[in-house]
Amino acid sequence: MIRNSPWWNRDRHADRRPFLIARGRIKAAIRAWFESEGFIEVEPQCLQVSPGNEAHLHALATDVVGPDLSVKRRYLHTSPEFAMKKLLAAGEEKIFAFTPCFRNREHGPLHATEFTMLEWYRVGASYEMVMDDAAHLLRLACATTGQRLVSWRGSVAVPKGAADRLTVAEAFSRFAGIDLLATLTEGEPDREALAEQVRSQGLNVRPDDSWSDLFARVLAAKIEPKLGVGQPQLLTEYPAVEAALARRTDADRRVAERFELYCCGIELANGFGELTDAVQQRANLESQMALKEAIYAERYPIDEDFLAALAEMPAASGCALGFDRLVMLAAGATHIEQVLWTGAA
Repeated sequence: MIRNSPWWNRDRHADRRPFLIARGRIKAAIRAWFESEGFIEVEPQCLQVSPGNEAHLHALATDVVGPDLSVKRRYLHTSPEFAMKKLLAAGEEKIFAFTPCFRNREHGPLHATEFTMLEWYRVGASYEMVMDDAAHLLRLACATTGQRLVSWRGSVAVPKGAADRLTVAEAFSRFAGIDLLATLTEGEPDREALAEQVRSQGLNVRPDDSWSDLFARVLAAKIEPKLGVGQPQLLTEYPAVEAALARRTDADRRVAERFELYCCGIELANGFGELTDAVQQRANLESQMALKEAIYAERYPIDEDFLAALAEMPAASGCALGFDRLVMLAAGATHIEQVLWTGAA
């Protein structure tokens, strides 16, 4: 790749073209697999009333001007989740989408402001089933390109067979020596109990750190780099406080039906057993927006139609997978820009 040249430079494009051709082949294979499973492909609109309500995700906003010159604030979604769940409420049962998504403050080898999300939902399915879907899609992508060994910055994994499963609590114990469940209750987590354990591992604890800040710091520093090394790995049973859109597990109300798929230390997918309790969902989203306002001095609207749709939405599980990252690993690319057809404006 020629540095400091535009993405449309002929030589630079020639270097990227094999990755882009692989991208198309992977997309075709995935689309064919979903259709063989009885899924319908849908096309969620990108402009929404709310971009999503996760505290640490940042959206792009625009004003929509009507014929009468009225102005409505709209957002480019950070995920098609709200729109796709409304389709489940409308009666769809197995849907998938390749959707452009947009996130501010994100740029680097694994991040682009505009990227493609592959998202799918199964009505009446356990979240273990969509875990299996996610692991299968990684194997399918690698089989499509003939990649038998996946590598990223010195880490190697063989995308063959079932992905290993590890709970978040097991990961904290194994890789960081922290008893995470001891800091959790069904109510507010015990910040001081976690802070004491984090200090014992030599990590910094700031006076204004919340429980979630400490959780994220340990996850990033001690755990994520070791996940999916050797073989793909599913990190399961996230603390409920870190799973605003997922239902709690029956076995332990401190944790929720949320998982992430990792390969070579890279997070590829994030899935849930979907929360359909509108009262609890509102409380979770309001809590996330209160946190966002406290940290970033901004908040996004709550999508009232989404909450209303939850009353009609059946039990379901779903997953969002970073398609560009999947292509990177399966095609052997080293930077997300190598697998994007055009550069940013």
